[in-house]
Amino acid sequence: MSDHLLEAFGHKVKALRLAKNLSQESLAALAGLDRTYISSVERGKRNVSLINLFKLSGALEVKTTELVDIGVASD
Repeated sequence: MSDHLLEAFGHKVKALRLAKNLSQESLAALAGLDRTYISSVERGKRNVSLINLFKLSGALEVKTTELVDIGVASD
């Protein structure tokens, strides 16, 4: 289940990034993160910390609740 959540979250981050016409490198710079970190998040390979969740939502200019609304039920 956790892999599915990470993949769904990664797809959401990527969709929001592309909607803002940002490269991974640009998003990383805005969020104060490394580009390889953004890549691994988008591929569902990273479990994002709370601090980085807020950094990503700020860089994408969306509410954190919108960022984590990935359309899957929690247990």
